[in-house]
Amino acid sequence: MSNEELSPSLIERTGIEIVPEGARTARPRDLFWPWFAANVSVFGMSYGSFVLGFGISFWQATAVSVIGIVVSFFLCGVIAIAGKRGSAPTMVLSRAAFGVHGQKVPGIISWLTSIGWETFLAIMAVLATATVITQLGGDGGVAVKLVATIVVAALIVVASVLGYHTIMKMQSILTWITGAVTVLYIVLAAPHIDLAAVMAIPAGSAGNVIGALVMVMTGFGLGWINIAADWSRYQRRDASDGSIILWNTIGGALAPVILVVFGLLLAGSDPELMDAVGSDPIGALATLLPVWVLIPFLLTAVLALVSGAVLGIYSSGLTLLSLGIRIPRPAAAGIDGLILTAGTIWVVFFAEGFLGPFQSFLITLGVPLAAWAGILIADILRRKRDYDEVALFDARGRYGSWDWVSVAIFAVASAIGWGLVTNGFAADAPWNNWQGYLLGFIGGKDGDWAYANLGVFFALVFSFVVAWFARAGRIHKQEMIGR
Repeated sequence: MSNEELSPSLIERTGIEIVPEGARTARPRDLFWPWFAANVSVFGMSYGSFVLGFGISFWQATAVSVIGIVVSFFLCGVIAIAGKRGSAPTMVLSRAAFGVHGQKVPGIISWLTSIGWETFLAIMAVLATATVITQLGGDGGVAVKLVATIVVAALIVVASVLGYHTIMKMQSILTWITGAVTVLYIVLAAPHIDLAAVMAIPAGSAGNVIGALVMVMTGFGLGWINIAADWSRYQRRDASDGSIILWNTIGGALAPVILVVFGLLLAGSDPELMDAVGSDPIGALATLLPVWVLIPFLLTAVLALVSGAVLGIYSSGLTLLSLGIRIPRPAAAGIDGLILTAGTIWVVFFAEGFLGPFQSFLITLGVPLAAWAGILIADILRRKRDYDEVALFDARGRYGSWDWVSVAIFAVASAIGWGLVTNGFAADAPWNNWQGYLLGFIGGKDGDWAYANLGVFFALVFSFVVAWFARAGRIHKQEMIGR
């Protein structure tokens, strides 16, 4: 067999074009593996500290975490339906709602979000490595961080360049490894839980609860929602929509629900641990472990973070192509990998702090991302037929060049949404202090609702409701063409 015949199985050549009919062999349950592997990271436990940081009780935090995680991954499942119907990446399928060229507006937001998320995961892996090496008695300084950066970046870039089939195989293996060590961590860290201290945490206001809920939704499902259809585009045409939603939701939500609740118990038991998580989430969690388990903990923590980053870089490469960049898919993944590497180096070696700016960045991009998601979900639920695959790539086709209704909804929802969120990290991210200009109507930037981040909810719900009614006629006309 020639190298030319072998290469397609080694490196995925399919870019943003429609997946050939013969390659659509995946089943809904296959979606469990990439979503579970990408979200089983012990980093999920760190969210226990983040959620309690909103000043709410354990029971409030538990309800917020379960609801936020499950609902946000359910929304990912809804968008994954589009992947089955159109066999193309998420941002290409979104052209049906925004127009072939209009889609570039939310596409840029999506690309920035993916790059930001995956750089963050790579940074976490490097810092965790340095912390654990220090605990083992070594020097977790510049040399260790440099080697860790090179190894982590190489793993992410190589896997994302190889593509879908390699990633799916990798995720199915990593699921078992990371899952087993995560269970071991829970067993070993459980004695550190002080239930009396956890239950003594006072309840917070409704605004604090909603703020925590928005943070959880943005940090989990909404953080992946812009790539949800990328992993379902290889699904068979006859796959059940309900099954795709179910397996997407179970795969994405199962591990985080368990990990965050356990993280709440740990953080609520130890205020010092809760504070330490803010600067080095995974490294702080490692301090609870005996020395003999630190190496397997480190390896699985890094692999889990790499697993999540691989999904994002693979999809950010597809998004880059959807913006009109005419290069092969592996090259697009490689370019985004280089950006990730540069960002990781800058934060690890030069930036004084990054968690605050990252969370501020997350909420800022979370508003327009939520607006885009609301429009696309309405579009998906309104449509009764598969997409016109040719028209997704032709501005003269049924989806047109620009859908100005969607673009207007997106702009209005984002503008109002940004006015209803505030920068909770004003000192760390002063460049974001322009937000919150509408909070004066509900108590101001120091009021009870200031940190509820209502703008994300508003953008999601407003854009869905308006698009559901405003675009119904246009969608119907599109689906009647050619009948």
